[in-house]
Amino acid sequence: MDGRIDEVAAGTFRKLTRQVALKRLTDMIVIRKKCISVLFFVLLLITNSEAQTGKDDLQPVNKIKKIGDKLIRETPFAYKLILPIHTQVFNGLNFVDFGRTFGKGKEAVAYGFTQLTVLKDTLFTIEIAHNDACKVWCNGTLVYEKKGGRDIEIKRDERSMSMSAAFPVHLKKGSNSLLIKSATTGKEWCVFLQPPSEKDAVLDGPRAYPAIGLKHVQHVDSSVASLSNWLVIGPFAAGIDTEHEPEKECRFGTMYPGLAGPITWTVPKTEVLGDVIDAKAWGTTYQWNYHNGGVAWAMEQLSELTGEKKYDQWAGNFCDFQMEGMPFVDYQVNKLRSYNSANAMVINSRLLDFTLAPSLPLIYRLRKEKNFKNESIYKTYIDRMMEYARVGQIRSKGYTNYTRTTPEEYTVWVDDMFMGIPFLMQAGLYTSDPEQRKLFFDDAASQILDFSKHVWDREARLFMHASYSSRPQVKLPYWSRANGWAIWAMTEVLMALPNDHPKYKAILNLYRDFSNSLSRYQSPEGFWHNVINRDDSPVEVSGTAIFTMAMARGVRLGWLDAKKFTPIVEKGWKATASEIEDDGTVHKICVGTMCSEDVNYYMTRPFYDDDTHGSFAVIFAGMEVQKMLDQQKK
Repeated sequence: MDGRIDEVAAGTFRKLTRQVALKRLTDMIVIRKKCISVLFFVLLLITNSEAQTGKDDLQPVNKIKKIGDKLIRETPFAYKLILPIHTQVFNGLNFVDFGRTFGKGKEAVAYGFTQLTVLKDTLFTIEIAHNDACKVWCNGTLVYEKKGGRDIEIKRDERSMSMSAAFPVHLKKGSNSLLIKSATTGKEWCVFLQPPSEKDAVLDGPRAYPAIGLKHVQHVDSSVASLSNWLVIGPFAAGIDTEHEPEKECRFGTMYPGLAGPITWTVPKTEVLGDVIDAKAWGTTYQWNYHNGGVAWAMEQLSELTGEKKYDQWAGNFCDFQMEGMPFVDYQVNKLRSYNSANAMVINSRLLDFTLAPSLPLIYRLRKEKNFKNESIYKTYIDRMMEYARVGQIRSKGYTNYTRTTPEEYTVWVDDMFMGIPFLMQAGLYTSDPEQRKLFFDDAASQILDFSKHVWDREARLFMHASYSSRPQVKLPYWSRANGWAIWAMTEVLMALPNDHPKYKAILNLYRDFSNSLSRYQSPEGFWHNVINRDDSPVEVSGTAIFTMAMARGVRLGWLDAKKFTPIVEKGWKATASEIEDDGTVHKICVGTMCSEDVNYYMTRPFYDDDTHGSFAVIFAGMEVQKMLDQQKK
């Protein structure tokens, strides 16, 4: 009986086991089908995504819109309030504004005190500018003296300034006291000091500068030293030769007999300045300079190409921010003497980077739009820039081309082909006077050819970054972006210059010669190297984008052989597009670069993401490639 029960139980167990196994197998099949469905769905998404990516690559405008959208998301067009930044290295301008601290209107004298600290005994030159009479002591020894009434004389150059006088100081190893005595007749009351400017020359090695400030002054707390490089005391009774207590001894925590009662040492009045927000190592998108103006110019045309107003609105915000902000910037520069404050170069600059080139979106808007906000301010500014273009910017002696005093007089930069010539063409298109139009067009055409006499290397068939007028035999490297500025300028002239202009053919031939030369240096991936003829230099996006843009224009407008150059353009765009992220970030952009004879300087320049030197070139490249492709579809 028990055996029968066991047999029945065993049969039941086997039956249950088969049912469980069958159930599990069924469940596994269902799960597997679901997994296959999910997998199929994922694969479908990936395929669609890849197809969309491929579509984006085939439609360059979709790529560059991502850059524009990022600019819209991330540009604040506002100032933040900061305390003035005072570096504790004496490698630039320092000043003591006694007038803002003690007031003006009466004859008086006052003193300023700081220390210069060096690692070894040093003979150092200090430039100085001041009003009225002034004396300077170093370690108690009188090292500078000038008497009589005078106004402050500072000569502002392209990127530097020079003072009206200079004096040497013997600095001993360690800290050295510097005491200034400044007199006023009641008007200006300020003293400026700086080492002689290097005028942005690229030096062979780092130059040693003294430390400046109160960091090593006994009985001065670090919180004071972090606030100011100077202590001041005044006002005292007038008379540059009338001796007062600070000339004998600087004592803290005590009172001195001043002009209107007891006085003591303090720091100069600290101003609050407006600065740009969250600037990166390369800068920010809304500072006044040529590459940010270039972004606004690009956004205007991106809006035209896409029909999307948001890009033009960004450009309008950029222009309005600069034009509406000029009174504020002028106040900071000329009233607060903050010569290097945010957007200071919009005020009376003598460099094309800060005059004609950033004005391109302003004059372009005046050409394309009427009766908009701030139109009268734009017109006033552009009238001034048109005058500057005619007679304000210095030119090479015996030639028509623009030139610079940086780093030496007169240096012809290939960059200035872009910094000045496109504005001349826009000015010609903007003016309603036929004679003025001819003047601007003729000037632009002549400059293209005269620039080439200085910086076009006939043997290499490339452009040198610059040429020194005093040393024309020196050949500078063939930096990629600088060559881009040259070909960009040529295309701007060729697009607007009448075909029967006497210089049109010569410019077209130069453009074709240069384009053919550039085609030899394109990498297999489609890039150009940062130093064009050096394969061991890194590939770089801004130069690649400009060459691609300029050749796309040539194919579209019939200047170049389409069969030869279309593949070059397509490779160039593929390379450029590969460095654009989905969020609009652009990689591999060389930072702003001075000129140098040393090729290693260019080989090792840092690259940054989103540097507008490159991003505006990429937007233009995408637009021109899109236009070329659209034309070829017809």
